[in-house]
Amino acid sequence: MNTSQLTAAVDAQRRTWELMAEAVEKAEVTPEQFVELLTVDVGHTDSEVVHAENKLELHRYEPDEKRHETPIFIVYALVNRPYILDLQPDRSVIRHLLDAGFEVYLVDWGEPSILDRTLTLDDYVNRYIDNCVQAVQEYSDVEDVHLLGYCMGGTMSAMYATQYPEKVRTLSVMAMPLAFDGSGGILERWANHYDPDTTVDALGNLPAELLAAEFSMMDPIDQYLTKYVNLYENIEDTDFVRNFARMELWIWDGVDVAGETYREFINDIYKDNQLVDGEYELGGVPIDLGDIEMPVQQIVGEYDHIVPAASSKPFNDVIGSEDQRVVEFPAGHIGISVSSKAHENLWPDVCEWFAERDASRDAERAAAGEAGGTPASDGAAGDTATAAVALESIRGIGPTFAQRLGEAGIETTADLQQHDPEELADIAGTYTSRTEDWLAQVA
Repeated sequence: MNTSQLTAAVDAQRRTWELMAEAVEKAEVTPEQFVELLTVDVGHTDSEVVHAENKLELHRYEPDEKRHETPIFIVYALVNRPYILDLQPDRSVIRHLLDAGFEVYLVDWGEPSILDRTLTLDDYVNRYIDNCVQAVQEYSDVEDVHLLGYCMGGTMSAMYATQYPEKVRTLSVMAMPLAFDGSGGILERWANHYDPDTTVDALGNLPAELLAAEFSMMDPIDQYLTKYVNLYENIEDTDFVRNFARMELWIWDGVDVAGETYREFINDIYKDNQLVDGEYELGGVPIDLGDIEMPVQQIVGEYDHIVPAASSKPFNDVIGSEDQRVVEFPAGHIGISVSSKAHENLWPDVCEWFAERDASRDAERAAAGEAGGTPASDGAAGDTATAAVALESIRGIGPTFAQRLGEAGIETTADLQQHDPEELADIAGTYTSRTEDWLAQVA
């Protein structure tokens, strides 16, 4: 006989009798705590909607004291509601950023209707995110933003940063699903045996309830048993009950995902690993993560079972940025934004990183102005360096675009003007709207 199994059974039976006895004692306080469960509030920080499009709303949060010029624009995932970032006053990422002196913007995607089932990642990145960034630019009178993407929002933010580097001062990604070569955990294993085409063809959009059930089944013992036992054992602790209620509300208060976007994300990103392999195209334009050259910080959860750290960390190996870091924090997928330890240790460090890049970029611009322009040099190598700087003086042309243009013999603004937008877009591997903007700057 396996004595450990027998002992476990006896222990479980004893614990059951203990819980039954405690139930009698706790019966008087339980009704009041049920009221707490049903009436708990979320999203405590005041905001104003400064842009609305289709179902999305762009919320602006104003700090009591603005100490930094560049606002932080948060792109949340298309799954669940973004108030997880403002779940309660003492564990609010938004509140933490505001207290650090940053103006904050957050996109709430809203609930897609059946008419939105054909929306693709191209729509979300090149239309919705870019329209939101433009709204931030106009409202705050800035040239660029600190872009912060969470989970799937991080993946979309990385895509955006490759296409619009002139609008992104820094890129930060949290718990970002990216690499799927056996390192993506349970979700990757599911994806490999799952046909999203059948689901999308049958349902149109992917129902929020189905997604919530899938996430819960990743850890069924905890989600369907252990956490409710913990609630019962702490039913007299009002703070515990409120925190529990907030998390349960968020878990089951999901939104549907546009069918075509879901199909594309599962097939191309999860199953085929196209983004890391450099094979993914957004609206027909290849996405090269090596084009990301702005400062980058990546935040991963050491205990994240939804997006394991091993699925996120390869991002820093393929980007072109020389100013980058990975912060691996001892928390899970949600804990990096709501745990007390994260707000004590992680977010002060993140805010300091933002502040340093905000100040250093301003200092670099000031120093360049005082230096009086482009440094002179002799010889062919010097001419190439001068030409590269000249091209990079155009807003939107960084080292990568300058190199691609240079390889085609376009080394000066005069050379640039000899080509039409379509030719430049083909050479640089970008959009015609961007090359039109380059030409407009040198007209």
